[in-house]
Amino acid sequence: MNWYLQSGKDSDVVMSTRVRYARNFRNYKFGIKEKEEAKKIEEEIKSKLMNVGYGLKLLKLEDMDDITKMSLLEKNVISPECAMDKSGVCDILINDEENICILLNEEEHMKLQVFSGSFDLDGTFNLAREIDKKLEETFDIAKSKKYGYLTNKLTDVGTGMRASVMVHLPGLTKTGNIRKVLDSVSSFGLNIRGVYGENSKSSGDMYQISNKQTLGITEDDIIKNLKVITEKIIEQERTARRMLAKNQILLEDIVYRSFGILSNCKKISAEETRNLLSDVKLGTDLGIIKEINDSKVLQIYLYTKPANLQKKIGQNLDAFDRDVKRAEVIKEIINSK
Repeated sequence: MNWYLQSGKDSDVVMSTRVRYARNFRNYKFGIKEKEEAKKIEEEIKSKLMNVGYGLKLLKLEDMDDITKMSLLEKNVISPECAMDKSGVCDILINDEENICILLNEEEHMKLQVFSGSFDLDGTFNLAREIDKKLEETFDIAKSKKYGYLTNKLTDVGTGMRASVMVHLPGLTKTGNIRKVLDSVSSFGLNIRGVYGENSKSSGDMYQISNKQTLGITEDDIIKNLKVITEKIIEQERTARRMLAKNQILLEDIVYRSFGILSNCKKISAEETRNLLSDVKLGTDLGIIKEINDSKVLQIYLYTKPANLQKKIGQNLDAFDRDVKRAEVIKEIINSK
């Protein structure tokens, strides 16, 4: 099963974990935008791909239709920059489970990404570090004794590593404590962003939290710091949920109203779905809503996004027809065995 449909440890609060390494080849200029130069990198990678392993296959983004590219973006597997690339230089290496994906010629020559559902920083980091070591054994990676790994984006110089968790914080939002918590997280040297990373907004009470510092810090310390802060956020979110549960009738009314709309609507937008599903997930995680489980919640999250909705049903639809079909898909998932 693909990682974005799996739940696990602390999945009531942490939706997913990602560890990403930015790497460049020593003998190529950084920030490639010319197709001829990108082709040389592509050929070198293809010639040595068997040495890397992990079931990675090379896919060319310029050969994909727009809906397929957007479906990968909606899964957070590729970046907005890759999805919108018109130069034809961006490719990806990806495995069947889609938990390992290397972006080629985005901002850097390579961005290795490893994902897992729920809260698994240690496991995700260990796999990412193992693959990164294999890449370094296979390719001539640009680095400096003084500064560490060299990158096109200055904010990645050093370890070149970004670790992040996607957290669902409806309790803190409904109790009015979300701003205070997010400000506190920022003061500990962490970035807080929306679902799709830099410059994106929060949606459905989802926030992506990641390290700011990559220079003058070790990879192990990055993981340790993010893990400590995430554990504090989990604790505070669960405390907020317990506060909400003191008025059980009010909480049940909120989550079941949202569930009722999702279960019975005839058309619904992607944005309204995300907001209602935040309440439904809260109700499911607290054991209030028993008509739907966490697996179905994750399916609704994925298959109601515009591109993945169209991929699921195999049709290209305009906005109105997507809203109608989205309501049908939600009911199908809820009523499935």
